[in-house]
Amino acid sequence: METVPIQGDVFGKIVAALKRSMLFSTLDEGLLAQMANSCRLLKFAPREIIVAQGKPSDAFFIILSGAAAVFVRQEESGENLKLAELGASDGIGEMGLITGEPRSATVVAFKPTLALKLEKRLFDAIMERTPEFGKAICKSLANRLIRADRHAAGNEFDLTSNPPSADVLELLPVDFIQRHRVVPVKKDGQSATIGFVDSPTPKLMSLIKRQLPSMEIATVSVRAEQFSALLEQYGGGITSSAGDSGPTISGGSVNLETLLRRMVAEGASDLHLTAKETPRWRIDGDMLTIKGAPRLGADDVFEMLKPVMPEEALAEFEETNDADFAHAIEGLARFRVNIFRDAGGVGTVMRVIPMKILTMDQLGLPPVVSKFCESLKGMVLVTGPTGSGKSTTLAAMIHHINQTHKGHIITLEDPIEFVHKSAACLVNQRELGRDTASFNRALRAALREDPDIVLVGEMRDLETVSLALEIANTGHLVFGTLHTTTAIGTVERIIEMFPAEEQNRVRSSLAESLVGVVAQNLCRKMGGGRIAAYEIMVNNSAISNLIREAKNHQILSIMQTGKALGNTLLNEELMRHVMEKKVDPKEALSRSADKKELVRMFEKKQISF
Repeated sequence: METVPIQGDVFGKIVAALKRSMLFSTLDEGLLAQMANSCRLLKFAPREIIVAQGKPSDAFFIILSGAAAVFVRQEESGENLKLAELGASDGIGEMGLITGEPRSATVVAFKPTLALKLEKRLFDAIMERTPEFGKAICKSLANRLIRADRHAAGNEFDLTSNPPSADVLELLPVDFIQRHRVVPVKKDGQSATIGFVDSPTPKLMSLIKRQLPSMEIATVSVRAEQFSALLEQYGGGITSSAGDSGPTISGGSVNLETLLRRMVAEGASDLHLTAKETPRWRIDGDMLTIKGAPRLGADDVFEMLKPVMPEEALAEFEETNDADFAHAIEGLARFRVNIFRDAGGVGTVMRVIPMKILTMDQLGLPPVVSKFCESLKGMVLVTGPTGSGKSTTLAAMIHHINQTHKGHIITLEDPIEFVHKSAACLVNQRELGRDTASFNRALRAALREDPDIVLVGEMRDLETVSLALEIANTGHLVFGTLHTTTAIGTVERIIEMFPAEEQNRVRSSLAESLVGVVAQNLCRKMGGGRIAAYEIMVNNSAISNLIREAKNHQILSIMQTGKALGNTLLNEELMRHVMEKKVDPKEALSRSADKKELVRMFEKKQISF
C-alpha cells in the first residue's frame, strides 16, 4: 500500500465518488469538498489486503479504480469463502462505521486498485455537526432493505414448473440435501445453481464448496413446500455420487471412498464402521447414523479396508487384532485409521486429517503459544481428551516453526497425520511400525540425528516420557501430548508415571525443562460447530520452584496473578464463551474440570444452567 498525492482532476473525481455514495448523497458541495480534503488516496497492489476481518472498523473506503474481492474466514475450517467482487464506486466498510462492529470480512485487491480512505474520526465529526447526514444514513439503510427484498423475490426458483433433472440432483448426497434443506437446481459446465429453503450461511456455503470443489456456485431461494414435494416425488431415491465411480449407499452397498468423500463434505470428524451395525459418523461431537446406509455384514468392514491397508498394518492386525495406519485421498484429505476386531467382527474408526494445515491465527490460538515456538530448548505439552484437537494444534505450531526458523524437525507419530513439507526447516517424519519399531527406539536414535525440534506423537509410557525429558534437557525443543484436561493435572500426571523413589529427580527435571502447557477442550457452539477453550500455563521461576518442591496445588494462584504472561484458566475461558453467547452454560459445565467453581462463577453473574 502506498499513499498517492491528490492533485489535478483527482480531487473532482473524489468529490464525485463521495457524492455517488448513498451515505453522502444528500450533503452539499461545500461539505463534500471539505471531506475530500480530509481523505487519503491509497494504492493497493494485487493480493494486498485493504481491510481485514475482525479488525476495528476505523475507516470507510471507496474504490476509484481497480477491483477487489470480499472473503469471509470460516471459523471451523479456517478456509476463506469468497462472497463478492467490488469495482469502481463500490464502498467498503460504511456499515462498520455506523454500527461500530469489527470488520465482518476481508477485502483483498486483485488488480492494482486506487481507494479513497475516510477515517472514522472524520465520519464521527460530520455526524455530530450535520443533521442531514443522519437522514442520509436512514435513507441508505432503507434502500439496502428494499434491494435485499427485491433480490430475494427476484431470485426465487420455481421447483414445481422447473424440476431439476436426476443428474443435477446427484450433485449432492441425499442426506446432505435433507439435512441442510438445499437442492441443486441447475448445472452448466463448471457452474452449479443451488436452491436454499433457508438463508445460506457462510458455514453451509463452505460445506457445499467442499462437496463441489471445482465448481462455481450460484444461489437461489426455493419454497419450503416445493422442496418437500420434490423429496416426496423422488421417494428418497436421490442418489449420492460424491464424485466417484463406486456403488452408492442408496444402491444397497457401501463404497469406502464414497463414505469418506461424504464425511468431508458433511463436516464429520470421525467415521465409525462396525460389523452388523449401520455406519455412523460424528458431527459437532454428536454420533449420528448415516441416513440411507445399509447395515454392514460381519466381513464388510475388513473387505472395505483391506485394499488400502499397508502390508505392515495388515500383518499387525492379523497378529494382534488391531492396528493403526493412515490413508489418503488425493486432493481431499488424509485419514487416521484404527481397525480392530470385536465380538461381532471387524470395526474401524477413521478420523479426517485435513490436507491443509491451519495456522495458529486461523485456529484462534492465544498469542503466547507462538512464543512457545520461539523457545530454543525445553518441553511444550499439548493436552486434552481424545478428539479435542491436539494434533491440529501441534501441526499449526510445527508449521509455524517450519516457516519461520532454520533448523531440523523430527516428528515421531503413530501414524503420521499432518504432512509437513520442508520449508525453512528440514523435516523428517517417522511413522511407528513403518519407519521405526517404537517411540523409545526412535527417541534414542533422534539424539544422533542432529535435531532442533522433536515432536513425540504420544507420551504414552514412562520410558517415552523419560527419554523426552532427557532430550528437552540436552538443548532441544520437544513437543508432546498427554490426555490430561488441565495444566496442573498435566504436571501431576508426568510425575506420577514414575516410581516414588524417582519422583524428586523427575520434578527437578520437569521444572527445568518445561516451557509451557496448552490444555484444550472442544465445546459445542450454540448454533452449530465447535469452539476451543484453552487453559495455558507459562512456566517461570515461581512455577518451577513449586514443581520442584511438590507444591503443585499452589500453581493455580501463580497462574491467576500471572495472566499478563499469557496464563489462562479453563473455567475463565468457559465463562467467557458463555458470556459471549457462544457456548451454552450446560455445555460449559460438562467441559469443566472444577464444576463447583464454575457454578459459583455462574451464580455470581446470575447465569441459569
